Amino acid sequence: MPTKPGTAMIRKATGWLAVALAALLSAACHPDRDVRPADEEVPGTVVPGNFPAPVYTPPIATTPASFALGRQLFYDARLSRDGSVSCGSCHQQFAAFAHAGHTLSHGIDGRLGTRNAPALQNLRWGRSFMWDGGVSNLEIIPLAPINNPLEMDETLENVLRKLNADAGYRQRFAAVYGEGPINAQQFLRALAQFTAALTSANSRYDHYARGEAGGTLTTDELRGLALVRQRCSGCHATDLFTDETYRNNGLNRTFAADSGRVHITGRPAERGLFKVPSLRNVALTAPYMHDGRFQTLAEVLAHYDHGVQDSPTLDAQLRQPGGRLGIPLTAQEQADIQAFLLTLTDHDFINDKRLAERQ
Repeated sequence: MPTKPGTAMIRKATGWLAVALAALLSAACHPDRDVRPADEEVPGTVVPGNFPAPVYTPPIATTPASFALGRQLFYDARLSRDGSVSCGSCHQQFAAFAHAGHTLSHGIDGRLGTRNAPALQNLRWGRSFMWDGGVSNLEIIPLAPINNPLEMDETLENVLRKLNADAGYRQRFAAVYGEGPINAQQFLRALAQFTAALTSANSRYDHYARGEAGGTLTTDELRGLALVRQRCSGCHATDLFTDETYRNNGLNRTFAADSGRVHITGRPAERGLFKVPSLRNVALTAPYMHDGRFQTLAEVLAHYDHGVQDSPTLDAQLRQPGGRLGIPLTAQEQADIQAFLLTLTDHDFINDKRLAERQ
C-alpha cells in the first residue's frame, strides 16, 4: 500500500481504476443478502460517542458473513502473485495494523517498497488514503498493493480467477452476494467490510473523553493532553487525532526522493505534502513518517523542536514569529506529550480476536 508508483504504474492504474469504479457504481444493484438482526455484534458497526460521523457508509451495513469473508481475504496470501504476501503481512494487528519495526514495506521475493506501511485504523472516517492521497475510496485501496510490483505484483483479473477456482470462496461469496461468478465489486466490497470494521476507540484516553470508568489520566498525561491540544491539534484534530489533510512537516528541503502529493495532483504547491497520520496507537506503530526515518517518539518530537527543514511548501504552522522553524518544546514538554501519547494505545483493538487471522 505505501509505495510510490512510477509513470508505468500510473498508466497501469488507469485500467484497474476504471474496472473498480464501474464495479462500485453497480454496488447498489447487488446488496449483501445475508442481513442479520441489528443486535448481532459485528466489530466497528457502532460509531464511538467521541467521534464525528463516518465518511464511509455502504448501502448495506456490515453483516457477520460479509465481515468474516473480508477477514479471510485480508489474510489470504493468494492475493499476491506467488502466494507469499497477504494484506496482513504488512498490516499486523499487534501493531495497530502497521508493519512493526519495518522502515519500508516488504513485498514478494523480498522486494522493498519506497514507503512505510501506515496503520489501518478508523478507515471509515477517511476521505482519501495512502501517504499521498492516491486512493479516494475505501473499497479501492486493495488494488494499489495488488498491482504494485514491489508489493503483491498481481492483477485483479488473476485474483478473481483464483477466487472463482476455489469452491469454498464461491460458496461464501454466494451466501453474501448471491449465486454467480465472484466479480470485482463483490471482492472489493467484501474486503472493505473488514477494513471498515477496524475501529480503534477504546483507549484509556477514550474512556477519559467519554467520562467512563478507567479513564483517569495522571498529572503528566493531562499536561501532555493540553500541549497536544495547544501545539498539535492544528493537524492532529478531533478525537481521530488527524484532520485528514496533507502537509509538509519539514522532513526535506527538495523532496527529490519522494515528492509526496504533487506526484498525484501535479500541483507544485503540494510538493513534499504527505497525509497527516493519526496519533492513535502511535506507541505501537514505529517507525514513523512516510519513509520510516524516525525510530522513536522522542526522535519525532526532537524533529519538531529543532529538526524542521525549510522549503517553499513548509506548513505555515511550523513557521514561528521571528523566523524560527518548528514547534518549540522543552524537555519536560516533550516528556509530557510522550506520556499522553501512551494513553492512546487501544489494547482492546490490538487484542480483539475477531480481527485476528486465526479464529
